[in-house]
Amino acid sequence: MRAVIQRVKESTVTVDDKEIARIGMGLLVLLGVNREDAEVDSVYMAEKITMLRIFEDSRRKMNRSLIEIGGEMLVVSQFTLYGDCRRGRRPSFTAAATANRAERLYERFISMVREKGVSVQTGRFGATMDVSLVNDGPVSLIVESRS
Repeated sequence: MRAVIQRVKESTVTVDDKEIARIGMGLLVLLGVNREDAEVDSVYMAEKITMLRIFEDSRRKMNRSLIEIGGEMLVVSQFTLYGDCRRGRRPSFTAAATANRAERLYERFISMVREKGVSVQTGRFGATMDVSLVNDGPVSLIVESRS
């Protein structure tokens, strides 16, 4: 799995001009699933992202996790994170999981995050979405379940 995580003050997802998700302070997670990913990848990513110390403490050091600050998470599926642009001018998406496999692992990731007590909102899997955010910092990181 591959995720682009962004520390946000707020974030929303709109589908067909209708807002379907909104969070306040927390993380926007753009999540891509690789064709070789398994449930263990969902478990790893949920643990890693929720415990990543990227929120400031009282000394303004990145020393607190999403769980510690009581932040929210907005998860948006994004197969294009596995777009390979090394050859030609059109990305190849052969590394991305099939829709059925990706949706199952995406849902497992969300379930694992919720089990940790995090309030989670989601985009709509497979839909064309408008994602808005107010990036806090800005802080944006890439997290992968494979080296």
